[in-house]
Amino acid sequence: MHNTNHVLIGPFRQVLPMSKLDLKGALRDEQLPIIEEGGILVLNDKIVAVDTYKKLSTQHPECTKHEIDEDMVLMPGFIDAHTHICFAGTRSFDYAARNNGKTYLEIAKGGGGIWSTVTQTRAADQDKLVQLMLPRMDKQISNGITTTEVKSGYGLHVDHELKMLRAIKEANSKHELDLISTCLAAHICPKDVDLNEEEYMQYVLDELEPKIKEENLTKRFDIFIEDSAFTPALSKKYLIELKNRGYDITVHGDQFTPGGSQVAIDVAALSVDHLEASGDKEIAALGKSNVIPVALPGATIGLGCPFTPARKLLDAGSSLAIASDWNPGSAPQGNLLSQAALLGTFEKLSAAEIFSGITFRAAAALGLEDRGTIEEGKIADLVAFPTADFREILYHQGEMKPAQVWKKAQHMLSQD
Repeated sequence: MHNTNHVLIGPFRQVLPMSKLDLKGALRDEQLPIIEEGGILVLNDKIVAVDTYKKLSTQHPECTKHEIDEDMVLMPGFIDAHTHICFAGTRSFDYAARNNGKTYLEIAKGGGGIWSTVTQTRAADQDKLVQLMLPRMDKQISNGITTTEVKSGYGLHVDHELKMLRAIKEANSKHELDLISTCLAAHICPKDVDLNEEEYMQYVLDELEPKIKEENLTKRFDIFIEDSAFTPALSKKYLIELKNRGYDITVHGDQFTPGGSQVAIDVAALSVDHLEASGDKEIAALGKSNVIPVALPGATIGLGCPFTPARKLLDAGSSLAIASDWNPGSAPQGNLLSQAALLGTFEKLSAAEIFSGITFRAAAALGLEDRGTIEEGKIADLVAFPTADFREILYHQGEMKPAQVWKKAQHMLSQD
C-alpha cells in the first residue's frame, strides 16, 4: 500500500547528495556539495527534497519524522557496477597457485581458471544458485550497496546461461538489493564443444539471444576481449549485431593486453571494465570518448597486477566508475568500499572521485538515470555512516561499516 505521508529523515551532520558534479573528468573534494545538519524528505520510494533538516521540518510540519540522534554522514546508496556473484564452488586452488608462482594463464591451462567455475556452476541447479546468491546480496546491503550488476558467463551453453540469468532474476525478486543482469556468454570459448571463436559467437546469437529476449532476462551483453578469450575484430562484429538487436553493451577490456577499450569506443559501449593494461594511447582515446571506464581494484588485489590507471584516465577527461568485480577466481573479496579506498591510495584519487565512482558515475555505467544522487525524483537509496566527517569513511579503508541503509526509502539495515 502506498504511503501518502511524507517521511523526513535526519538530522545528519553531513549530507553528500553527489549532485551537480560532472560525469567526466577529475574532481576535487572542494567541489563536493555538503549540506550540514541535513535532512531528506521522501514519499513512497522517491526523494522529494534534500535541504537542512530544520528547513524541511518547518516546511512540512505534518510529515512523519525518522529521527537520527547520533552523528551520521548520509550519501546515496552505493552501486557496484560489475560483479559475477552468480556462481557455485570455489577457486581457492587458483589463489594459492598464483601466490605459489603460477600465472593466470598457466592455471587456466591446468584445469583452473574460468572453466573450473563453469564446471561447478553447471553442476548447480537454479535453486542452488539462488540460495548461494542471497547471502552475497546480504553482504552487499550491509556494505551500503543498494544496486549490483551481475553477469552470467559461467554457463557457456544455452541451457546453463539461461539458468544463470533466471537465477539472477529470481534472486532479484527475493531480495531488497536491486540486481541488474548482464549476459556474458562470451566469457571464454567452451572447452567441451568443437566450436571456434566465431562459431561460438554465432551460436550465442542464434540459439541463446532469442530466448533471452523472449523471457526478458537482460537488456545488457558483455564480452571478454583478451588473448585467452575473444579477439577484438570478431568481438566488434558480435557487439554491433547485439547493439542492432537493441541491447546495451559493456566490455571486459585491456585486462592483460590492450585492444578491448578501442572496441568499446568503436561500438559506443556504455562502459569498458578492467583497463589494467591500458597505455597512454588507450587512455587518450577513452578521454575523448563517452565510454565510462570501470576500474576493478578487486581483480588487482586478487591477481597481484597493476591497478587501473585511474588518475591518468580522469586527468585525460574520462569518467571513472569503480566496481568490485566480485567473482570466485580473480576477485573473491567482494568489499567495494575497501577496494575503492585502496585504489584511491595507490592512484591518488580524491574522496570526490571515489564516491562519484561508486554512486552516480557507476549508475551511468549501467545506464541508470533514476539513482546515484540524492535529489528530487530519484529513488531513495541511502547509506549513513557513523561519523560526523565524510573523510573518515575512506580513511578507515572499508572497516567503517554503514550504520543505516535505506532501499527505496525502506529501512533495511540498522546496526550499532
